[in-house]
Amino acid sequence: METILKAEGLTKYFGGLAAVENFDLFVKKGEILSLIGPNGAGKTTTFNLITGLESPSRGKITFKGEEIIELRPHEIVEKGIARTFQITRVFRKMTLLENVAVAQHIAIRPTISSTLFSLSERKREKRGLEKAEKMLRFVNLFSKREELATNLSLGEQKRLELAIALSMNPELLLLDEPVAGMNPKETEEVIDLIGVVRGEGITVFLIEHDMRMVMGVSERIVVMNYGKKIAEGPPEEISQNPAVVEAYLGRRSPE
Repeated sequence: METILKAEGLTKYFGGLAAVENFDLFVKKGEILSLIGPNGAGKTTTFNLITGLESPSRGKITFKGEEIIELRPHEIVEKGIARTFQITRVFRKMTLLENVAVAQHIAIRPTISSTLFSLSERKREKRGLEKAEKMLRFVNLFSKREELATNLSLGEQKRLELAIALSMNPELLLLDEPVAGMNPKETEEVIDLIGVVRGEGITVFLIEHDMRMVMGVSERIVVMNYGKKIAEGPPEEISQNPAVVEAYLGRRSPE
């Protein structure tokens, strides 16, 4: 299976503290990969480095064989990487439809060719709204499209953020704790959506603390602790790994 994303020797210092240190990672095209670890392990910092929100102190990140470290976040989105956040980032005073349509300035940004053979601005706007509606249907929020985002439950806000990310046509979708704070029903809905997203040919790379969800959806799991990779493998192997158990539960005292 083709490797779509690769990080080599990825390191990020904040002051004298290494949040991520000599971290190697690969993501295979079409898989569902989970990145797990205790709080403060460096998971979200890793996502921030991949998506250009942080610059690494050293190391290399390639997407489809192209170096992306020097790119700005919007340029990385245009290459085909989109993400959601641990704490939802939606425009609470805008409707759901407006929230998703805002993302279309990237998804339908005019190019030289589209200017020469162009759609009018009105047609581009119409196409963006049609796509926004399609994404809201996909995440089962179309009936609330004219409601303000502030009125949504946490689970609905996370699904809205997923619709926003998907509207950017990603080949690789990064999900930062997609079911955090959700009830069991909402969690199952998101699990189902992740399966559908992968079925559409989108590679999924997620951070999550819900181990039942991680073990149920992941084909491969990478485990971080103190900024370093401590384990990697299929779910059944990770669940039995002594280093992983110790990272989560602490070293057991001798009996």
